[in-house]
Order: sequence, then structure tokens, then C-alpha cells
Amino acid sequence: MFPLHDDNPTRRTPFITVALIVACALVFLWQLSLDGYGQQHAVFALGAIPAVLFDKAHLPAELVLVPAWATAFTSMFMHGGWMHIIGNMLYLWIFGNNIEDSMGPVRFTFFYLVCGLLALVAHAAPNAASQVPLIGASGAVSGVLGAYLLLFPHARVLVAIPFGFFIHTMRIRAVWVLGGWFLLQLFNSAMVGAEGAGVAWDAHIGGFLAGAVLIPLFKHRGVKLFAPARTRIR
Repeated sequence: MFPLHDDNPTRRTPFITVALIVACALVFLWQLSLDGYGQQHAVFALGAIPAVLFDKAHLPAELVLVPAWATAFTSMFMHGGWMHIIGNMLYLWIFGNNIEDSMGPVRFTFFYLVCGLLALVAHAAPNAASQVPLIGASGAVSGVLGAYLLLFPHARVLVAIPFGFFIHTMRIRAVWVLGGWFLLQLFNSAMVGAEGAGVAWDAHIGGFLAGAVLIPLFKHRGVKLFAPARTRIR
């Protein structure tokens, strides 16, 4: 099941959401411009490595581009492939505009980064000796999803459901789309482990929970939780 868009209108242009998508796209294009060695170098230099963050290991000098703490931020703009960035940016585009609308651009910027940091902690703390770089906006985007679930559970989301060679589209309440997504992360984490299939499932879980917990603190006072579905004005 793949979300395509929601029917939840916004009151302001989502400048930060668009800026984040553009920034991730530009960084990804830069990654693609590098040769094989350069791409690997970039991932180790700018990805968040738990063992390096917890001072249990050190990068060779030639791989150090930024301080270790800074990789907690640079890693959010790196991606490991086309499907990785397309999936993250699709979810950010669909759900990020409403979250930005609920708190304004400045608060949304901090909210996004904090969710990304807490997602990293959720992954790195139990895997402090891991020397596998963590890259991607998934943790921060997961925070957006957690916030959306609490703010707009009744919003309708158009999803595509593949049936063999056919694709069926239908509108489903956000509570089922995002609730199902979160349960899938829990299932994958339990079945294949924290880094199963090269995916940091616990970062997704941590980011989602962070977004759900933080949204009451970041949203504007006039924005209520569990809002009823709104109709898009045409």
C-alpha cells in the first residue's frame, strides 16, 4: 500500500517542507556524481556511525569531513538509493505540509531535526558498538508521520494497492495508513532485528514515537489533536 496524497488542506505554503525535499534531492544528486569509492567515502564521512558517536571507534583521518556530532545532522540528508529517497520524500511531501501548517516554519524546522536526532538515539543507543553508517531522512520523516496520526487521524489518504499487474486506488483514513505503517515497523524490527535488510527499523519506531510525543509541545495552541476530517476547497 503506497500513499499518493491526502485530502487535508493547508492554510500556508509549506516552504520548509519543500526546502527539505530540495536539499535531500541535491545531496542525492551530488552522491550520484561521485564514483564508487567517492560514494562510499561520503557515506562513512557524513553518515552517523554509532561507534564513532559514542567514541568507541574513530574514522581514519582521510574520511573525516565534519565533527562526529555533526553527522547526526548530515546523515539526515544522505540516501542509499533511488527507492530510499523517493519513499522518504513522498511521505514528507504528503504529510509534512500539514505538520508545518500546524506549527509554522520555524517550529517545524526544529521539530523535524529533533525527531531525526531522537530517531538516531533510538537506533544508536542499543547498538553503540555498530560501525555501520546510518543515513536517510527516515527517522525525521517518521516523526512527521507520528505527529500527523495524532493531529489528523480522520484525514483521507489516497493509496495505491498493487494486485499483480493491476493497481487499485482507494481513500483510507490516515489512522489506518499510518497506524498500519507503524505496526509494520514493529513487526519488521521483531522479526529481522534492528538492522535487518539494511534498514534501521528502530530508528523508524523511535522517530514515530518522538513525533507523537512532541506534537502537543510544538503545535500552535489553536490546533487541536484528533481533528475531524476537513474538506479541501476547490
